Amino acid sequence: MIRFSYRVLDAEKAKGLNDKKAEPYLVDEKAHVKLVVPTMEKVGQLRQSSTPEAGKAYWMVFSNKGRLVRPGDRVNVVIGNFRANGLMVQ
Repeated sequence: MIRFSYRVLDAEKAKGLNDKKAEPYLVDEKAHVKLVVPTMEKVGQLRQSSTPEAGKAYWMVFSNKGRLVRPGDRVNVVIGNFRANGLMVQ
């Protein structure tokens, strides 16, 4: 599993990040993989989807079955129209 954490500075701009209809995914172009947020039977998707508030931290978890994405890899996170490129996995 890979945890993606972020802190909201502008709640209005961050609305799309917590939108349940926006399918988040993590791309590692070097490993040629696209990771998704898994859905658990009793819990649902492993992500927060409450209305974002400025100053609060949020998270989501991407499934990394087979550990294809490793610490030190550069990845892109895409959630709807939001895109964060070149993030380093720790």
